[in-house]
Amino acid sequence: MANLFNSFIFEPILQTLLWIYNTLAFNDLGFAIIILTIFIRFILFPFFYKSSKDQALIRKLQPQVDAIKENHKEDKEKQAEELMSLYKDHKLNPFSGFLLLIIQIPIFIGLFKIFKNPDIITETFNNHTLFGMINLVKTSMPLVIIASAIQYIQGKISLSTKSKDQKKNKMAKFGKSMIYFMPFISFLILSQLPSALAVYWITSAIFSAGQNYLVNKKVADMDLDKSKNDLEYKEKPQDNDKKNNKEIEKNKNE
Repeated sequence: MANLFNSFIFEPILQTLLWIYNTLAFNDLGFAIIILTIFIRFILFPFFYKSSKDQALIRKLQPQVDAIKENHKEDKEKQAEELMSLYKDHKLNPFSGFLLLIIQIPIFIGLFKIFKNPDIITETFNNHTLFGMINLVKTSMPLVIIASAIQYIQGKISLSTKSKDQKKNKMAKFGKSMIYFMPFISFLILSQLPSALAVYWITSAIFSAGQNYLVNKKVADMDLDKSKNDLEYKEKPQDNDKKNNKEIEKNKNE
């Protein structure tokens, strides 16, 4: 397993970083990491875009999700069926965010393996700094603080999709709590790592914030009210049964 990781993750990242360092980054390791991160984000852009769009749509569809859960709270199987139908109608994958996280973890670990070993850095790169100011092998608290702040901004942007029922929306409340939780987690993680990882984190977060802003604007213009109204005013199964029983009784009396 370690050999597979080295062959398909670690070595390609190291060689790509070295090539960028020698050809595009003017022998500045920090600038090379920024270019590498942008390069990775462009390669994975279709996955990031689909994930961002799905998450924004799921937030906007949350009132309909709540209505389905209320209408079928006694029938979990029917509830799951209706939810899957709703996601299918809008071509959503509710697990896309987790899949995207899984894709990013090996990349982050690959960078961590490069910078946790000073021998690799000293033997491969002559300049170990960001613009000659920050040693990328050591932890930089200013970069950690910047990364945490950008994580907070990214969270605010990702939840900017408006919903009429946002105050009652459980998912929105959870998302708001994550706005403060994730920067805290970012601070704890990055404060224990080489600042090279903070540079990667910051660049990726800025890219994500811009992408989320564009996606949210597009999703905000989508008209989902018709399907929402159809669902909200749809009679519950038990209401239909009562109505049918009344009609049967009326027909008997006639």
